[in-house]
Amino acid sequence: MIPYGRQDIDASDIAAVTSVLKSDFLTQGPQVPAFEAVIAEKTGAAHAIAVNSATSALHIAYLALGLGQGDDLWTSPITFVATANAALYCGANVRFIDIDRDRYTIDLDRLEEALIEAEANGTLPKIVAPVHLAGQSCDMIRLAALGKKYGFAIVEDASHSIGATFDGQPVGDCRYSDICVFSFHPVKIITTAEGGVATTNNPELARQMSLLRSHGITRDADLMTTNDGGWYYEQITLGFNYRMTELQAALGVSQSRRLDQFIDARHERARRYDTELGGLPLRLPFQALNQRSALHLYPVLVTDDAPVSRGELFELLRNAGIGVNLHYIPVYRQPWYRHRPGAGGERDAFPAAEDYYARAISIPLFSGLTETDQDFVVQTLRKALSPT
Repeated sequence: MIPYGRQDIDASDIAAVTSVLKSDFLTQGPQVPAFEAVIAEKTGAAHAIAVNSATSALHIAYLALGLGQGDDLWTSPITFVATANAALYCGANVRFIDIDRDRYTIDLDRLEEALIEAEANGTLPKIVAPVHLAGQSCDMIRLAALGKKYGFAIVEDASHSIGATFDGQPVGDCRYSDICVFSFHPVKIITTAEGGVATTNNPELARQMSLLRSHGITRDADLMTTNDGGWYYEQITLGFNYRMTELQAALGVSQSRRLDQFIDARHERARRYDTELGGLPLRLPFQALNQRSALHLYPVLVTDDAPVSRGELFELLRNAGIGVNLHYIPVYRQPWYRHRPGAGGERDAFPAAEDYYARAISIPLFSGLTETDQDFVVQTLRKALSPT
């Protein structure tokens, strides 16, 4: 089976993890801050806080910004459920805004319309969480302007976008947001097996997230009410066990050395798809001029003139040994969300998301995808989609 995504592990990655296994620290040692420093350097952010998953990073990001009971978070429906779930963990409400038909990110025209209405009703969101689907950023300049006008914080769900750029600078530098979150799941650009990082330029948000990831415990004398000795620590807030291990961090440090190589390889393969799939009844991914996608995914949309439906094409490709997938089922369709106030709603309220869901397939794209395997994907698509 040719997977839609796959990690790329080499001898240096294995050596890095093995070195930790032979060391004195398997958790809470020097590798976690080393990985944080690497991500801060790669993104240009002042602070990076490593945790055990991007879901955990979203949770502590929302909490650090004060999201709580009765508050509202708005996001895109075309995302993994974690973007919205993390807001529910805080006791907040979630509202979905339809997607842009080009980038598949949150539609800023629809967002602005909803903000105007919410301002009149006194129901403005506390946080807007744009999702940079497939590795391409939404228009953060415009979103930041809306945030300033309507007073909401911004948390970028950049789980797909480590190594991407927007407006000439790395995604994650937080020029246009309060916090940015990355994922290092095995199918992402680089991996820590499981893991996530939140970046920010705000030292207070960084401090809060650092506390929240480790039970709310500190050894910082400036934050404690007393100090009984060198063994002493205090829990000063209610936190979680969201720490990243030394093994994960060491793998992340090693993988980060090849980040640019991985991104370039994905772009080479995407260019081949762009050329080889042209002329087929597929809508190929859009690339905005002022940014470079990390190309975590290569989603294609089956057009109306295709000889087979999306469902038929999906099964045909799977049966041929091509591990296609769909990213994602609109979150409001999930049973848990379907009847939640403000979150479910009628499907006709999300025409772009519904159209995307009806047509999309993510075909294989990863740095180790061989030319032979890619040619097989192309040939199978051509055979399935050519007129009979």
